[in-house]
Amino acid sequence: MDPAQIRALMEDQLRLSRRLRARISELEQERHAPIAVVGMGLRLPGGAGHDLDSPEAYWDFLRGGGTALSGLPEERPGLRAVYDPTPGRPGRSYVGRAGFLADIAHFDAEFFGISAREARFLDPQQRLLLETSWEALERAGIAVRRSDRLNVGVYLGIMASEYAERLADRADTTRIDPYYTTGGGLCFAAGRIAFVMGFSGPVVSVDTACSSSLSALHLAVRGLRAGECRYALACGSNLLLSANLMVSLCQTGALSPEGRSKSFLAGADGYGRGEGVGALVLMRLDDALREGRPVHAVIRGTAINHDGAASGLTAPHGAAQREVIRAALADARIGPEEVGWVEAHGTGTLLGDPIEIGALADVLTEAVRDRGIPLALGSVKSRLGHLEAASGIAAVIKTVLMLERAEIPAARHPDDGELNPHIPWPDLPFQVPLSGGAWPAGLSRRVAGINSFGMSGTNAHVVLEAYDRPDADGSTAVVPPGAGVELLPVSAGDERALAVLSARIRDRLRATPEADLPSLCHTLRTGRAALARRLAVVGTSGASLAEALERAEHAARATATPFEVVGSVRVRAVGAAGRLVPALAAAFPRLVDGETDTREDPGPLLCRLLGRLGLRASPETGEPLPDTLASVHWEAAGEGAEPLLGVDPAGAPARFLEALAVLFTAGADVRFDHLRGPSARLLGDLPTYPFQRRRYWVDEPVPGVRHEDAGDGSVASRTGLPQPHDRAAVREHLLTVLTDVLQAPDPLDTRRSFLDSGGDSFTATVFITQVEENFPVGLPPTDLPLDLPLAELFGRLAEDIASAADDSARVVRA
Repeated sequence: MDPAQIRALMEDQLRLSRRLRARISELEQERHAPIAVVGMGLRLPGGAGHDLDSPEAYWDFLRGGGTALSGLPEERPGLRAVYDPTPGRPGRSYVGRAGFLADIAHFDAEFFGISAREARFLDPQQRLLLETSWEALERAGIAVRRSDRLNVGVYLGIMASEYAERLADRADTTRIDPYYTTGGGLCFAAGRIAFVMGFSGPVVSVDTACSSSLSALHLAVRGLRAGECRYALACGSNLLLSANLMVSLCQTGALSPEGRSKSFLAGADGYGRGEGVGALVLMRLDDALREGRPVHAVIRGTAINHDGAASGLTAPHGAAQREVIRAALADARIGPEEVGWVEAHGTGTLLGDPIEIGALADVLTEAVRDRGIPLALGSVKSRLGHLEAASGIAAVIKTVLMLERAEIPAARHPDDGELNPHIPWPDLPFQVPLSGGAWPAGLSRRVAGINSFGMSGTNAHVVLEAYDRPDADGSTAVVPPGAGVELLPVSAGDERALAVLSARIRDRLRATPEADLPSLCHTLRTGRAALARRLAVVGTSGASLAEALERAEHAARATATPFEVVGSVRVRAVGAAGRLVPALAAAFPRLVDGETDTREDPGPLLCRLLGRLGLRASPETGEPLPDTLASVHWEAAGEGAEPLLGVDPAGAPARFLEALAVLFTAGADVRFDHLRGPSARLLGDLPTYPFQRRRYWVDEPVPGVRHEDAGDGSVASRTGLPQPHDRAAVREHLLTVLTDVLQAPDPLDTRRSFLDSGGDSFTATVFITQVEENFPVGLPPTDLPLDLPLAELFGRLAEDIASAADDSARVVRA
């Protein structure tokens, strides 16, 4: 081999080596990819008869004083029945206080397409998880459309479902409903979120006792890094609905008689219980930045492990806790000297707190002492109570808020007394702050750790870092001509929710700086699902949009136009419309994107632009509306038409948006992504959906009283059935049967389908069974066309019933 060949071979090997090193580096980066927290939803106890239902409310609570503890609610008769303040009594609980949610009985079942019958039997955890998940996704700017099948993974920490216990009477099973299983099974709590919202990613329910939700978060991070999903919902849930676990914990002496976790205090005497639900929306940081989503904090590392052969199954294990903290820091590739806060597990037990502090000390003390800035730590359990399976999510949301605001709230109150003497505080560079203050200025990064340890032996640790959003380019964006006009859509499931949401958005508009208006409108255009009741307005300022929105709401209330779906549209345009396209290109560069050839027939060009907005558009011969160069036409509740372009280039963007506003209100599925302006980003603090409240509740049975069925009230037991050939009467009868089956509190809308009315395979079976008790149908429930409007479905069934009656009569005559 000559020197030239050797040189070429060496150069090839060098290039290959560089590629391999680059690929190894890339894989290593993926394995440790930072994960962004882009949305949060929560229901946490707030005390004084109200719940914390937003990150802002939670932060106000954290900065304030007092706890969220309250006495045993009237609606928890089982807990009240076993209460006895004397510790040690068999079958009794000595705990009379906990962090209770104020309202778990009310729910917006119609919004989620769930029948009243099913809603009553749903564990309230499932209802709260649906609401908080929806809110978290809205705060992340992610519009949920079932048909899109978003690649979202659902990772839920949950350890108990006690609601169904009130139905489990072995002496009387008449209260067992088809929804007994799906309403209470832990797997269904996560599965229902994905089903209702149409997600396609992994779905798991995780039970590791008190570390459940932080374990779920760990799995969510791993799933995102591995590419198993683009978005992840990490959730935690816990409700105190049964006396059994409360009694058991009291028999072990695990609970504080005062019902409060006294984290790291000398008076620690057991933990205080609490309940709550939380949801986090997570993404890979690079994806979140690419999509312009709000980044509240970044998850740098996570780890879980198990105590193994410890001194006892439920006893904490210091060595395992040290290992999990070190593993999380290694995954984060962050040194212990950079940690400025630890949100500790801190249950307030004499055994657990010293072991946890010992593990933290072994890992962090040397580095913290060397840097000269003490490590602050605390636990939100001392304020909320120990939320058990949901405690990790409550701790994460608290820590995210602290990092985002660069502030550390007080971790104890002056009235709490001395710190736990079994912890060598004078020898440790740790502090449990008595008052709130700024994040230590001497630390180059805002980094925090979160501990969670489960009674099952599973330990978890998470490392978070603050994210300070840099300006896009440090310069002021140049506003192109005509780009100052904005389109603002608002929608809801019913008129009441629409009125509430509209009022909240109007308030926000009036308080929004003009520089943030493009971001606000962009978020409401693209980060919210389009629902049946709609408003849309166009304006150039927050004040003008608020006024237009108020006028539109009053007009909509006066007309009460039924919702119709606009399928496709037609465009009529004259050749002169092409000269207005440059004005559209200047206002909406992402939409036009090179479509500026004014020599082209403007009809197909405008159809392509509408196609980018998700509309099925086709050119149509004929003159456009008077005084316009282009107009759009559609069919829904009659013929609809709206100017698309006028004659003035300066007014072209506004006229174009006004047409889109009318189309959206009329029922078109407009996808507004391409209208995003150069300075617009997604905002995470806008009003979320105002769920309507209706009570769905199964009371706990009175001890010793057998449930007696006084008649099921079904149509099958009623007299006065219609004749089979009286099709109109049969249709009314079928409507009555289905109303009873669904236990619908309001009249059913026969324009909606069986599925949209809250029906499913279970209720289809019950429905057909009840109908066939009086009329032959011969249609298996599996063949029932559930996607048809009810009016059409009832019409088909009425024909089947009439035909079956004719067949029966012929058989009799034969």
